[in-house]
Amino acid sequence: MKHPFILPKTRRSFLKAATGVAATSFWADETIDAAVQNTQRNSAPSQLKITDLRVAVLAKAPFTCPVIRIDTNQGISGYGEVRDGASKTYALLLKSRILGQNPCNIEQIFKRLRQFGGHGRMAGGVVAIEEACWDLAGKAYNVPVWQMLGGKYRDRCRCYADTPDSPDPKVFGERMKTRMAMGFTFLKMDIGIMGHLRGVPGTISGMSMERGREHTMTGVEITEKGAAIMADYIMKVREVVGWEIPIATDHFGSMGVNSIIKLGKAFEKCNLAWMEDTVPWYHTDLLKQITQALDVPICTGEDIYLLEPFEVLCREHAVDIIHPDLSTSGGILETKRIGDMAQKYGVPMAMHMAGSPVCCMANVHCAAATEGFLVMENHSVDIPWWDSLIDGVEKPILDKGYVRVPNGPGLGFTLNEEAMKQHLMDKNYFDPTDEWNRERSADNLYT
Repeated sequence: MKHPFILPKTRRSFLKAATGVAATSFWADETIDAAVQNTQRNSAPSQLKITDLRVAVLAKAPFTCPVIRIDTNQGISGYGEVRDGASKTYALLLKSRILGQNPCNIEQIFKRLRQFGGHGRMAGGVVAIEEACWDLAGKAYNVPVWQMLGGKYRDRCRCYADTPDSPDPKVFGERMKTRMAMGFTFLKMDIGIMGHLRGVPGTISGMSMERGREHTMTGVEITEKGAAIMADYIMKVREVVGWEIPIATDHFGSMGVNSIIKLGKAFEKCNLAWMEDTVPWYHTDLLKQITQALDVPICTGEDIYLLEPFEVLCREHAVDIIHPDLSTSGGILETKRIGDMAQKYGVPMAMHMAGSPVCCMANVHCAAATEGFLVMENHSVDIPWWDSLIDGVEKPILDKGYVRVPNGPGLGFTLNEEAMKQHLMDKNYFDPTDEWNRERSADNLYT
């Protein structure tokens, strides 16, 4: 016996069931077809199946950017992007695990795949597939991704940009003014001890030349003189650009917690938007110690995978701003969840983004649908051909410091095949990947 609350599978059977037993004689098939003929049927979403996954790797867009294409049995394709600098193999090894799946079951597919992700760039393949599934679902239902996420809070997303540095703060300030003339209302600068204090007597002790060590494990300490020199540099930049525009800072170098606090206290007069990644994100207590000691906002998050570690930071008030990279944090839905969670603790969400326009549009849909969104990074301001890689969106993509939220189905763009082919790392443009069709291991479905 069928459960009375299970809906019939087709529109025809639904209309007949809705009118009772007499519907069979009252509703002719022609009448039912006429009743639903104006219904949007771009595809049959419930019957959509993944048939293929292929990759094209962009070079210097702004970094190595593997773009994936997922094909289906209904002739529609969806696009996603592996995080900047990561390997296309992260996506290819997951191909066999999604063939035959309905891409509209986005959360189920993500739960199958999330065991293959990790902090840093390890999540790149998982997220690229998640993005492509959102693109496919939106195309199948003929709605933009932001609509499926619950609607949008904004029609355009504010962006910030790095600026090529200079040892001369006046020169650097003028470069930042050029960004402001382009329409940017938020800027970021790298202010590392290596670039500003190397060779300056009395500024650093214990300079470590070892690479890859944790910030707190190097034994490097900055002096009051060194901290004052770096703060003075920022103040001279402020003299050029003024006080109205937010300036965030990053890439300070590897120092202990006490030196970070010393530097942050020197920076307090500079009215910074944030100090980013002062120590590794997983040292919650150390971040909390820094945050409580300073009046400068502390920000971290671009290497964190999944919501749970972000919630620890927010719940402990160890940071003032979270900064997920959607290509690492778990994708479009997980990043929206992260932003919504952070809002409960009074923490805004900035977004790290250093990819091609494919990655950018995935971020924009998420940012549009997340109330606590603050600002999104764009690393491609100085790449003249970056805009040409996609069509179907307003150009320039980055216009006066903002990206307009697309209204087209899915992620809202089409690829410009000719432009893509001009900027590939090799000649492979979505070539067959049949060798990955049968990759198998003893995976668990869920973790």
